[in-house]
Amino acid sequence: MAHALPEHGTLLHVGCGPKRIEHTPFAGSDWQEVRFDIDPAVMPDLLGSLTDLGAVADASMDALFSSHNLEHLYAHEVPMALAEFRRVLRPGGVAVITCPDLQGVAALVAQDQLLNPAYVSGMGPITPLDMLYGHRASLAAGNLHMAHRCGFTRTVLQATVLEAGFTQCASLRRSKTYDLWIMATVAMWPEEALQATARRLLPAG
Repeated sequence: MAHALPEHGTLLHVGCGPKRIEHTPFAGSDWQEVRFDIDPAVMPDLLGSLTDLGAVADASMDALFSSHNLEHLYAHEVPMALAEFRRVLRPGGVAVITCPDLQGVAALVAQDQLLNPAYVSGMGPITPLDMLYGHRASLAAGNLHMAHRCGFTRTVLQATVLEAGFTQCASLRRSKTYDLWIMATVAMWPEEALQATARRLLPAG
């Protein structure tokens, strides 16, 4: 059983949008990227939804990256998507997932900053309203896939990932960008290996 991430392998980039491996924690590596998205306009390698990765064989991927996807699902769909994430990973595989941090966003709302920019992304200024319900400019342009239908705190995200069948995880909150990051493994790893891989794949807090 593998107890560390290999130096190269196959990465499933789910909900990739227009982004490629250069925008993932696997940038600059020898990993082979397979892009998966529901939108044919972004020209993914595989087309489908997060809740049905049927185009991907069981235990065929070494790693999976999901950036700001889970919040676009209804809450009851999230366990289905996470179960699919686990299904396609090999026994030594890892999933890296990031999404908005509702605990941080809620603090801004409580301070009556709903429409004030919280940070600036590649899409421009992002407000608490954007993080709660979806990027307004994208929605206004007709991309209704960008609507948000659920959300997470760090505690809830960790519990949801483990309940979906992953064995262990390492996670963090980033206060400046109001996001959560989690790395989850299929198999049980020694704590030292888990933390070393998390330092490699997760951003600084």
